[in-house]
Amino acid sequence: MTTTTLRPPTRPTAPAKATHQAERLWKASPLTWFGLVLGVILSLFPFYWMIVIASRTNDAANSWPPPFLPGGKLGENIERVLANGDANVVKGLMNSFLVSGTITIATVFFGSLAGFAFAKLRFRGKNALLLIILASMMVPIQLGVLPLYILMAKLDWLNTMPSVTVPFLIGGFGIFMMRQYAEQAVPNELIEAARVDGCSTWKVYWHVVMPALRPAAAVLGLLTFMEQWNQFFWPFVVLADPSNPTVQISLRSLNTAYFADNSQIFAGTLIATLPLFIVFVLFGRQIIGGIMEGAVKS
Repeated sequence: MTTTTLRPPTRPTAPAKATHQAERLWKASPLTWFGLVLGVILSLFPFYWMIVIASRTNDAANSWPPPFLPGGKLGENIERVLANGDANVVKGLMNSFLVSGTITIATVFFGSLAGFAFAKLRFRGKNALLLIILASMMVPIQLGVLPLYILMAKLDWLNTMPSVTVPFLIGGFGIFMMRQYAEQAVPNELIEAARVDGCSTWKVYWHVVMPALRPAAAVLGLLTFMEQWNQFFWPFVVLADPSNPTVQISLRSLNTAYFADNSQIFAGTLIATLPLFIVFVLFGRQIIGGIMEGAVKS
């Protein structure tokens, strides 16, 4: 009588060649490192150059060869910018914070609310309305300047903050972005369960949908804030009064002289850039996390 021993089944292993190729895909080559370092240098050099010129006198800023090391006049140049009555930089910073913050909150709120409706609710004309919103994204703001300016004049909003705030409280990009994210991030079963528990549409949005849309809302909010902070064209059209500018109009006022004071201009640019830098440092992880989460869900 012969006995046979049963061996446990062996799992198929990947060929050594395929494993080696996979490792090479994830290993950065010297050329990759060179490209990354070059990209970082090209990205950071304008900011470094801004600090160099902002910390020099105007004669040094216009000299040749140009200086490549920061000087000791940064504090003095910043004081001159803040004391410049023609630019009103402090008032411009306050107005830009007010306008950008208001538009950001409104865009996130209305965009997520409309995105939830287009993604999960059923109502007549939904597809037609979505097409109209998408079509509005294709129209540049320059084509609507004249009728929008006439409307602001009839409302007596010229040279006031509502004229640069109200027209941008909601945009097609925010609605479309939140709608696409809600399609993937909010399961229909979750909404149905909330309906069974007796939640109204508003409670479903606030307690179920909005927590799921938080990563996309963070990305939309930060992108909107940075876009509105850098907005120049429309404020330049409707804010003719130099005593009530946004920060970008204030920066333009620094460059109206016949002989440009580059050190003062760059110091003002540095002041206007710092809030964006601080916001990105504090909430940049939210942007990357939201983008990555959306990529995984899609």
